[in-house]
Amino acid sequence: MNILKKIRSAGEHGNLFEVTIANIEAWINSNFLPDWALASIEELVEKEAWNELNNRFYKYLEFGTGGMRGRTIGEFITKAERGIPLEFEAPQHPAVGAATLNDFNIIRATIGLFHYCEQYLQIKSPNDTAAKIVIAHDVRFFSKHLSDLVASTWVQLGGHAEIFSGPRSTPQLSFSVRYLGSTCGVVITASHNPPHDNGFKIYFDDGAQVVAPHDVGIIKCVDEVKLADVSTYLNKELDGVVTLPLSLDQAYLDGLEENILDPGLFKKNKLRIVFTPIHGTGGIISLPLMERFGIEVIPVEQQMKMDPRFPTVKSPNPENAEALSAAIALAKNIKADLLFGTDPDSDRMGVGVADEDGEMKLLSGNIIGALLADYRITKLKELGVVPKNGSQNAAIIKTFVTTPFQESIADIHGIKVINTLTGFKWIGEKLKIYEEQLRKNLLQTENISLNYDATSYRKRAELLLRYSTFTIFGGEESYGYLGTDRVRDKDANAAIVIFCELAAALKSKGKDFIEHLDELYLKYGYFLEDLLNIYYEGASGAVRIKSILNSYRSHSPTEMGEYKVTKFTDFGKQTLYDADGKEIPKQDFYMLELDNGYSYAVRGSGTEPKIKFYLFAQEEVSEPSELDTVKRKTATTLKSLIQAIEDDAHRRAG
Repeated sequence: MNILKKIRSAGEHGNLFEVTIANIEAWINSNFLPDWALASIEELVEKEAWNELNNRFYKYLEFGTGGMRGRTIGEFITKAERGIPLEFEAPQHPAVGAATLNDFNIIRATIGLFHYCEQYLQIKSPNDTAAKIVIAHDVRFFSKHLSDLVASTWVQLGGHAEIFSGPRSTPQLSFSVRYLGSTCGVVITASHNPPHDNGFKIYFDDGAQVVAPHDVGIIKCVDEVKLADVSTYLNKELDGVVTLPLSLDQAYLDGLEENILDPGLFKKNKLRIVFTPIHGTGGIISLPLMERFGIEVIPVEQQMKMDPRFPTVKSPNPENAEALSAAIALAKNIKADLLFGTDPDSDRMGVGVADEDGEMKLLSGNIIGALLADYRITKLKELGVVPKNGSQNAAIIKTFVTTPFQESIADIHGIKVINTLTGFKWIGEKLKIYEEQLRKNLLQTENISLNYDATSYRKRAELLLRYSTFTIFGGEESYGYLGTDRVRDKDANAAIVIFCELAAALKSKGKDFIEHLDELYLKYGYFLEDLLNIYYEGASGAVRIKSILNSYRSHSPTEMGEYKVTKFTDFGKQTLYDADGKEIPKQDFYMLELDNGYSYAVRGSGTEPKIKFYLFAQEEVSEPSELDTVKRKTATTLKSLIQAIEDDAHRRAG
């Protein structure tokens, strides 16, 4: 074939990577590509779009911290992909490529997942006749199409598939997997990524994202799927697919109510809230949930419409101040108490609070988590759920890259802290372990077989404290929080009402958030964090990211800026254990401690083309008069460290 000759020639001239050539040849020779897909590859070759071809074929999409995620729309869109533009001027077809998220990779992943679930059921539930999947999708380009494709493939393979009637949030998918008794679940989303991305996130029967051994087993099954097998499922057959009733929304809403510890606070302290879903799914559940508790909600109207372009923001990420600028302006204008923003699949929540002058101040994910952790520990002690002196059978679960502020809070309260690797799936895994421990110990001790999800929150807490570990709060610095274990992933819908309860509690005491936060600093110490993201796009960027990570292992820094490195922890090589004595899985992730008491972490993003550096500062402060000085000094020191780390990273990238 002439196209293959041109591809090989491009390789000989150094324009294409060897792996790119091998992957393109495999795709073409497997005879599974429809005419439009072949035409797309031919056009990219004819136009000598070598960089685009490298980016599309330099690897196969792999499962990271959030599943499988990548571009659905290439930087270069071919005529065949563009076709007849869909709504919002989207291409007609996702970008062809081994490294892009498209029909072919989705089908291949679905086939592999189905085969793994069959094997799993043969061992766990041999009487089950078919593997059952529930599928959700957000508002992104091709999300509905890819969701239907998963369902169609699953049913054609002999499974049972259930889908929602429209877009739904990721935490609702997590809840629904457990509620419906599904073997697994999938949500089509790229969370807060740019509009050109989409993803395929897998949940297992516990309602949490997959971890070992399931993740390894699924990948093995996907790898065993031949490319030629994909063609059978390219045409969607939806006759056997079940559309879920709206009553499932009601069940999820009812389940979220247990996140509120003191509902009476809302009756005495009326709140005025500005809310934006940033064109995503947040309004579907968050709005009726807030209304249940009598909270006055003023939506940012221009951002309420679901729109995959996210046209009013640069990025649909509530971590970014720009994404919340419209909410800030509205909140200031109407003198709101709070503002909330959720990302497209409503698992992350951003918060703005009013200071004493009525100005809206955005809080970092680390601060939000610390505020919520302190409130829930304190409140659960007041209610008598957790012993006043604390308990090592009660825990805060956080990731290593989340602020040590939470550790200080938990330590003083006598509560156990569990640190996990980055990604909420590790928090979900802990919740599963604690549930299984409770079931086992309760059966052995009292001969009781527990219906866990039918048991009330208070009763679950009592039993977990007695027979296992009760999780008070789970969270990560990237704006993800979890108040109870009924959902097994970060949940912005729940986090909003949890934060509203804290706001109502402070309002009852005549305090604002800034004042309250300063009180916490004086009690627990002053903490400040920052995040440095360095982006390296495409195939060449992946090489540079790998170079930095590898160099940290082979030539770890002995100093950074003016500070010496006193401890270097390599999570990929060292054998490490969490507070429960469970071994932490190996990962290319590093923690470095400095001689001034500060620290930082290094890891490659599992979902975006970037390397991330997390910086942590902490200082002792006991007098209110010292606080402003400590804040300024800490910020200055952290800024100098960021510059030193960035300069060092660019040198390591080559």
